[in-house]
Amino acid sequence: MAVNIHRLFYGNQAFPTPRCVGSERTPEATIARPTTPLLNRDLIARTALALVDRHGPDGASVRRVAARLGVNPASLYNHVPNRAAMVEDVRALVSEHIDFAPLRDLPWEEGLRAWARSYRRAFARHARAIPLLMTERASAPVLLAGYEHFAVAAEAVGWPQRDLLPLLTVFESFILGSVLDMSGPSVVFDPTGQEETVPRFAAAFAALADEDPDDPVATRAFELGLDMLIASARPR
Repeated sequence: MAVNIHRLFYGNQAFPTPRCVGSERTPEATIARPTTPLLNRDLIARTALALVDRHGPDGASVRRVAARLGVNPASLYNHVPNRAAMVEDVRALVSEHIDFAPLRDLPWEEGLRAWARSYRRAFARHARAIPLLMTERASAPVLLAGYEHFAVAAEAVGWPQRDLLPLLTVFESFILGSVLDMSGPSVVFDPTGQEETVPRFAAAFAALADEDPDDPVATRAFELGLDMLIASARPR
């Protein structure tokens, strides 16, 4: 008598679902995707930058970044060695939008103008990161590669090596100061109530009463200051 193998082993149960054969996949063979992005160094840096944009330098704490990502703070150290390295990753994210190519491709003065404007635009998006980045030495490769273009261009017009970093610092101080100026009121001065003691300054302040908020004093001040710097951008 023929033996019903299915009934012998499984009784009246249905046949078990076969496992993956060839290119077919069964529910058991499908691996569910994680509900949150996998942790990596780029994600950590972008999360830190977003927190800095919202909370200022305090946003770049390891504990706060870990909490935002929903992980244990110790997990971050599997991807970034320390907080200083995380800060440099934040610097790299902001600095990658600076266009250093004009320093390499354009005449000195034209290159300086285009570079300075792009530098200001890049940091204007993340003004609250500036105080944070001032706490660590700049070592982000993307930024140092740009500084190399600055050094080569400056040497080409006669600047000695010992003056290269002071010259770079002059421009960066001006650019970053302008960004901070942008983040404040359209006009930061207010002599209201002191017109009799500072009449000429008060008159200058009054002349800005109709200042366009979309084209604030900070922008005109930046262009004026940039003109002055570029006019003196060659060694004596």
